[in-house]
Amino acid sequence: MGKSIFIAEKPSVAREFAKALKLNAKNKDGYMEGENTIITWCVGHLVTMSYPDAYDDSLKRWSLETIPFIPETYKYEVIDSVKKQFEIVKGLLTREDVSTIYVCTDSGREGEYIYRLVENQAHVNGKERKRVWIDSQTEEEIIRGIKEAKDLSCYDNLCASAYLRAKEDYLMGINFSRALTLKYGFPIKNYLKQDKNVVVSVGRVMTCVLGMVVNREREVRSFVKTPFYRVMAALSLEGKAFDAEWKSVEGSGYYQSPLLYKENGFKERKEAEALIELCNGKNMEIFSVEKKKETKNPPLLYNLAELQNDCSKFFKISPDETLRIVQELYEKKMVTYPRTDARVLSTAVSKEIYKNINGLKNYGLASTLAEEVLQMGTYKNIAKTRYVNDKQITDHYAIIPTGQGINNLNSLHPTATKVYEIIVRRFLSIFYKPAIYQKVSLVTAVETEAATEKFFTSFKVLADEGYLKVMEYSFSKKKEAPKSVEEKNSEDNNQEEKTDKEQEDDIKCDAAFLEAVSSLKKGVTIGVNEFFVKEGETSPPKRYNSGSLILAMENAGQLIEDEELRAQIKGSGIGTSATRAEILKKLVNNKYLNLAKKTQIITPTKLGEIIYEVVNASIKPLLDPKLTASWEKGLTMVAEGTITEDEYMVKLDDFVRRRTNYVKGLSNQGVLYRQFDQVSKAYEKQ
Repeated sequence: MGKSIFIAEKPSVAREFAKALKLNAKNKDGYMEGENTIITWCVGHLVTMSYPDAYDDSLKRWSLETIPFIPETYKYEVIDSVKKQFEIVKGLLTREDVSTIYVCTDSGREGEYIYRLVENQAHVNGKERKRVWIDSQTEEEIIRGIKEAKDLSCYDNLCASAYLRAKEDYLMGINFSRALTLKYGFPIKNYLKQDKNVVVSVGRVMTCVLGMVVNREREVRSFVKTPFYRVMAALSLEGKAFDAEWKSVEGSGYYQSPLLYKENGFKERKEAEALIELCNGKNMEIFSVEKKKETKNPPLLYNLAELQNDCSKFFKISPDETLRIVQELYEKKMVTYPRTDARVLSTAVSKEIYKNINGLKNYGLASTLAEEVLQMGTYKNIAKTRYVNDKQITDHYAIIPTGQGINNLNSLHPTATKVYEIIVRRFLSIFYKPAIYQKVSLVTAVETEAATEKFFTSFKVLADEGYLKVMEYSFSKKKEAPKSVEEKNSEDNNQEEKTDKEQEDDIKCDAAFLEAVSSLKKGVTIGVNEFFVKEGETSPPKRYNSGSLILAMENAGQLIEDEELRAQIKGSGIGTSATRAEILKKLVNNKYLNLAKKTQIITPTKLGEIIYEVVNASIKPLLDPKLTASWEKGLTMVAEGTITEDEYMVKLDDFVRRRTNYVKGLSNQGVLYRQFDQVSKAYEKQ
C-alpha cells in the first residue's frame, strides 16, 4: 500500500492537518513526511494563465491588429516567485510510492482551481484523488472531512466553473483593456495632461462596480432639495408633553389635495399655516386608541457580505480588512469558513450545535449567555426554525464561532476581538426569544367647519427584551443593540433609503405612560399646547460606503428592472463572497475610486468617471449589473451541471469577439472630449 499525501493551500493549514492526524513527521524543505503520510502545501496560487506573448512573441506589443485574442487551447505557467515550492509539490505528487492524494485546499471554487492548476501543470496521473471539504479547521472537523472525503471527480463541475471564471476574466481583461487603451489611452493622457500613457483597465466585475458608484454619485450631484411643511400639535398628558403629526387621510379637507407634497406635508408654508388657523381654538378629542404587539426576531446569521457591512459600520474598516481578520479567526480555529453566502445552518450542523455553544462558556464576554442557552435547551429545536435551511446552502453554511481556539484571543488585534464578539453575539442570539414591543397608536382629531382633521402619534415600550440582551456589545458607547438588517425590514440593506426627513420613529416611553395612553377613551378631550409648522426637506440618496457596496454587489439583482431576469439571477449577484473585497481594493488602487478611511464612504475619482464615460461609449454592457450577474449565474449553472463548459465558452467567445471588433471600428474621441468636460466641471466645483 502506497503513501497518502495531503496538499493544503497554505503552510499554516498544513500544520493543522498534521496536528489533527497526530502525525509523527519530519520537517523537510516544503513538506512534512511520516511513515505512511506526506503533508505539503501551496502558497496560494502556484500556477497562472500565460500572457499572450507566451503564445506568440509578437503579441507582447499591444496592437489593434492582434485582438481579439482568443486562444483555442489555453497555456499556463508556474509563477516565478514560487517555482521552488511548485517543484517540491510536483515531485511529491508524482512520486511512485504515493498512491492517494487528499486535496485540502480551501473548500470553494478558488481553492479547487488552485489545486487543479497544480495537478495539470505537474502532469499527475494514475493516483487516487480525494477531496477534503471542511467548514472549520478544528481537529474534529478535519478528521470528519478526511473520513468523508469524496472522489475528486465529484467536484469536476466546480472545477470547470473555476476554469471558466478565470478564462472569462482573462479574455475580457486582455481584449477589452487593450482595445480601450489603444483607442482612448492617449486622448485621456492628453486631456488629463499626464506624463505617462493611461492604461484603461476594465473587467467583468470591477467595471460594473465602478458604474454603480458613478451612477450613485451623479444622483447625489443632481439632487435638488425640496422643502415641505408639516403641521404638528404639541399635546400633553399627565404632565408629559409629546407631538402629534397631521395627515391628510380620508375625511380631511385636504384629502388628495394638489397643495400637498405628501399626505403629511404641504408644498408651501402658507398652506400649513392656513390649516393651523382652522384648528386654533377648537377642541382636540381622542378619535381612536389602538394597542398592538410588535415582535422582532433575532437576525439571520452572518455571511461574509453581512459581516463586511457591519464591520464597515461599527469599526470603519474596509471589506478587505474584514476578510483578512475573519480569515485569521478561521485559521486560529475560532470561526467557521468565512467565504460563504449562506446565512443559515445545515441540518447536520444543527444536530451538533451544542458543542459550539458549550465551547463559548470559556469566552468571558458570552460565557453567561452560553450557559443560559444550554440551560434553556433552545438549541434542541433550532432545526425547526428559519435559521436552519439546507436549500439555502451551496458550499458552506453561515459564519459561526466553533467554540474552540478561544485561547488565541490575547494574540489578536483589538479590532479582531471585536469582530469575533459580533459573530458570537449574532450566533447566540438565534437561541433566544424574539424581542417584544408593546405599541399604542393614538389618533386625535379636530372638528373644523367642513372636515375632520386627524393627528397621529405612536408610542412604544420594550416589554420583553428577548434576544436584545445578547446584543449588548462591549465596545458600544450605549448599551443598545445596533439595528439589525431585519429590524430595518431590509434583508439585504440595499433597498431604497428613506429619503424624506419627515419619517419619525415611534416615541419611546415608560410602561406607566403607555398604560395611561392605552386607557384613553374615544371622545375624551386632550390638552393642546399649540399647533406649529415643522419644516422638513427631502434628502439626497446616500453614497455607498464599503460595506453597503459589498451588499449591493451581493444583491445586484435588485438593480435589474426586468422581473423575470431579476428572479433568474437571484442569489448570483456581482462577483462572489471570495472576490468582492479584492475587486473594491483594485478599483481604489487603480485610482478609479476614493475610499475615505475614517468614514468608509466611497466616491469616484475624476479618472474613474472618465473611464466610466469611455466604457459607456464603447462597451456599455460592462456597466450593467444585468450582464455581470448573468455571467455569474452561468458559472453557477456550470458548477451545478445545468449547462456545459462548451455552451458557456461559445457565448463568451462570441461576446468578446463582437465587442472587441465593435470598439476597433469606433471613431468617437471628439464626442468623448465633450463628456470629459462635463466630468471636469463637477470636480472644478469640488
